[in-house]
Amino acid sequence: MRWPAAAVLLAGCWLGASAHAGLFEDEDARKAIIELRARIQQNEDTQRQRAEQQGSQAQGQVDQLRRSLLDLNAQLDTLRAELAKLRGQNEQLSRDLSDTQRKVSDQSQALDARLKPFEPQKVTLDGREFQADPEERRQYEAAIGLIRRGDFNDAVSAFNTFGNRFPASGYSDSVRFWLGNAQYGKRDYKDAIATFKAFISGNPEHPRAPEALLALANCQIELKDSKAARRSLDDLIKAYPGSEAAKAGKERLASLR
Repeated sequence: MRWPAAAVLLAGCWLGASAHAGLFEDEDARKAIIELRARIQQNEDTQRQRAEQQGSQAQGQVDQLRRSLLDLNAQLDTLRAELAKLRGQNEQLSRDLSDTQRKVSDQSQALDARLKPFEPQKVTLDGREFQADPEERRQYEAAIGLIRRGDFNDAVSAFNTFGNRFPASGYSDSVRFWLGNAQYGKRDYKDAIATFKAFISGNPEHPRAPEALLALANCQIELKDSKAARRSLDDLIKAYPGSEAAKAGKERLASLR
């Protein structure tokens, strides 16, 4: 079949146009692909840069944390060393304090031991308790020692000295009683009578009051004052009927009659 010339021309033009259009379409596709690859590459580069930046920042933070940990460890080591030093100092202070307390205690005990002989001491005498200075007690016992040895002159002097030096002493009543006995021993009957009377009137409840009344009667007998002696013995028997002195007084009274 033969095509008309016009038709052939038209067909050729159409085919040429179609081919040209296909060429343009391929070019656009290639450009689109290139642009897409460029964008992808750019995105990858951007993400890589961000990742690298973040990694760098993370590494910086890790390095900073590592340095902080190292600093903390160094500080802990320093604190441990200081704590050990303080513990050692505390132990030394504890030992020093213990030594000081022991020394103070020893010194206090030594001081108490030195002061004890000078401190008042409790004394029980003739059924009575009182406080007496060591010197006071020493002088009293020394005077009593003179009585026991029969040294009546020195005993009288010692008891008088004691009474003048310690007028408010708890020994005063007993001193007066033994002074009367010392005066009787040295045959100073008048002074003995005065001493015994003062003792009896001031201490009628004293456990030695019966003995004082009997000694008073003996002094009166020595002075040949039988009337006064009988009166003293009667007072003794009436006031202290159950005493040993009263029994002796009855015998003495019978001899006077």
